[in-house]
Amino acid sequence: MRTRSSTPALLALSLGYFALGTASLAVIGLSAPIATDLHVQSATVGTLVTVFALVFALAAPAASIVLGRMCRRRALLLGLALLVVGDLGSAAAPSFTVLAAARVAAGLGGAIFGPAASAAGSMVVPEEQRPRALATVFAGMTAATVLGVPLASAAGGTIGWRWAFAGVAALTAVAMALLLWLLPSVEAGPAPTARVFGAVLRTAGALPIVSTTLLVMTAQFVVYGVAGAYLAARFGAGQTVVSLVLFVFGAVGMLGNTASSRIYERIGGARAIAVALIGFAVAFAGLTVAPRSIAVAVAVFGVWAFFSASFMAPQQARLVELLPEQRGILLALNASALYLGMSLGSLLGSRLLPEVGARPLSALALLPLALAAAAHVASVRRGTRPKSGTEIPVLARH
Repeated sequence: MRTRSSTPALLALSLGYFALGTASLAVIGLSAPIATDLHVQSATVGTLVTVFALVFALAAPAASIVLGRMCRRRALLLGLALLVVGDLGSAAAPSFTVLAAARVAAGLGGAIFGPAASAAGSMVVPEEQRPRALATVFAGMTAATVLGVPLASAAGGTIGWRWAFAGVAALTAVAMALLLWLLPSVEAGPAPTARVFGAVLRTAGALPIVSTTLLVMTAQFVVYGVAGAYLAARFGAGQTVVSLVLFVFGAVGMLGNTASSRIYERIGGARAIAVALIGFAVAFAGLTVAPRSIAVAVAVFGVWAFFSASFMAPQQARLVELLPEQRGILLALNASALYLGMSLGSLLGSRLLPEVGARPLSALALLPLALAAAAHVASVRRGTRPKSGTEIPVLARH
């Protein structure tokens, strides 16, 4: 069990992740009112998700180096502060160009906060509790898909999209206050340098694990990135049914996230990832061959959601075990791969859906998934500890 003192801090970190996830995905539910107000097409508004994801992917590794000497609590607060600035800038944006710039600021904030939150969560608990701590922290991201995006969409239809962004900014400010109050001082660890960064990348198993994350997220977002259009074309779902399916996806995902730490403890990280990959394959194959039935769509999306949410915590735990002293760099790389995969998968899905149709789309998602399986096998063969020949420079703590 987690210690009593660590639980409030983990929940505060989870709330910050919830704010981050909502900020990154809220545009999906607000595209129509934004397009109308700023006189652009809905498809153009959709590029804001890509902007956020690409900024996050590029900035997360750099932030781990530039801010490596900063204590983790201060880095977390800086990341959330930038998210507040980005969300308030979005709320006040007079044009689409300014809105895109505000999304860049929010993406930078997310790139600082996300990896630091995972690292801090793994450091405020004993080693044997790390998988559960990481699952608790990342549960905020899962919850954002259940509540954050639907609530932002509902707020956009009632009080307007600008107030919806303002609400996300207020929620982020609450997370800042709670972290300032509840999170104990967490040491920054060794200050990373280019030499350390290169050594981490050369560590046996590091790149295959991160590559697995990239390819898994690419495979998922080939379909999930265009979920509304996919469900309409594949199963004849209207907007109400699409909302229902996505809500079920998020709700079952919460169960998968909760179960992930128990799965990890029972069978270990490598096998937990293998089980998740098999679950993805079953779900994508099911979507490909399933009859045109809403009930079937809900069931298959539920299976997919469980394994999707049970994937990330074991993956992060494997990285922390790989190089505990350099967890910040590895988790930043993993977070970067996650958002890069989201961006790449969404781009592929939006391009392929009109060309090949809905049924083949889920079959095509099996291709990056197969590459993810190959990367996972490579990570297991190369081991989860650095080989004796791998030397990571030892640096002073700050």
